[in-house]
Amino acid sequence: MLLLTGEYELNLDGKYRLFIPTRVREQISQEDHGGSFYVVLGVNRIVNIYPDKYYQRIALAVAPRMVAPDELLAFERINFALAGKVELDRQGRLLLGEKLASRAGIEEQATLIGVRDHLEVWPREQWDRYMSEHLPMHEQVLLRLREEVMRKERESAGW
Repeated sequence: MLLLTGEYELNLDGKYRLFIPTRVREQISQEDHGGSFYVVLGVNRIVNIYPDKYYQRIALAVAPRMVAPDELLAFERINFALAGKVELDRQGRLLLGEKLASRAGIEEQATLIGVRDHLEVWPREQWDRYMSEHLPMHEQVLLRLREEVMRKERESAGW
């Protein structure tokens, strides 16, 4: 199971490389998920980073019947054109590249977050705005989830 977590404020270097913190790398099993990564421009032009084997499973799972043939063709062209396989260098950095960073609006300062099965790289100010706007909703969902867990525990205990 892949469970990527955390929030990290980082800087891209002059060659558009991003350091992947040791804490994040330790969450990824090379045996289960692969030793390299796929960097993809995702929803809302947020950079997504998937471990190699996990991305391959996702890429092969796209069901042709989900969309019309012309939409599928356009999706595949853009999706795979914007995806790139990258390796970490000896310092634990991966290359985003100038074009991808530009498309995502990332200049120098970025925030790397774990999102269950992938990592996301956000322009730092955009991430800060997102957090401000969505933190109240997160709290409400968290309360509902906690209530549901407690309800299930009471039911299983026969209360």
